[in-house]
Amino acid sequence: MKKKVLAITMAALMAASLTACGGGAKETTAAATTAEEKAEDTTAAESKDETSAEAAETEAAKEAAGGKLVMATNAEFPPYEYHDGGEIVGIDVEIAKAIADKMGMELEIEDVAFDSVIPEITSGKADMGLAGMTVTEDRKVSVDFSDTYAKASQMIIVKEDSAIAGPDDLKGVVVGVQLGTTGDIYVSDLEAEGTTVERYNKGFEAVQALSQGKIDAVVIDGEPAKTFVAETEGIKMLDEAFTEEEYAIAVKKGNTELLDKINGALSELESEGTLDEIVAKYITAE
Repeated sequence: MKKKVLAITMAALMAASLTACGGGAKETTAAATTAEEKAEDTTAAESKDETSAEAAETEAAKEAAGGKLVMATNAEFPPYEYHDGGEIVGIDVEIAKAIADKMGMELEIEDVAFDSVIPEITSGKADMGLAGMTVTEDRKVSVDFSDTYAKASQMIIVKEDSAIAGPDDLKGVVVGVQLGTTGDIYVSDLEAEGTTVERYNKGFEAVQALSQGKIDAVVIDGEPAKTFVAETEGIKMLDEAFTEEEYAIAVKKGNTELLDKINGALSELESEGTLDEIVAKYITAE
């Protein structure tokens, strides 16, 4: 009897032991599963954070390397910059876009009066100025200039029956110019010799005044002069240039970082033949 009770007791103890062992295994397995799930969640969260961080870094890098490149111009100067419908187009615009592309930036155009282009740059409202702008000593006091990207001439427009045949004949007559241009600067030197200078905000306004007999001549850059003559009856452009000059891009005084980038882009565009291609789209070789 004692042996039978002992056997039953032992069996009960073994069963209890097995039950305890079985429960512990289940709890351990459950705990391990929970830990794994937590680890996976943590990994997923970390991966998401890393992706977000990388995206933020990429966006920040774009902003740092890119952003907007603001160009100040006066879109009254075909074929360099002018309005075509609701868009500003022209040689300077395409060159500016090509430079912005080289720099990984987006071009933004500010259309202002010509004599406001340099103030836009010096005040920091614009990064650079492309407006068929000639390099002069006076302008170099206010801004720095890039390498030359085009050569130009100041030409004389007169009525077809005019007695004016060249620059020397501008002394003592009434000459129209676009305010703030090199034509304005150079013709102003003739005021001491009796020349009257009439200044207009837009080049075509000076041409209109010539057609209406209000002035005797207009001095303006060669390419716009060709366009105005082609579009206006009764006027002509003289063969002899008033002056020869070069166009460059204006930037804020001392902004060597931007100037170096612009010059680097211009050099690449020239070596690639892109500058010539842009000019050829607007100016037909004679």
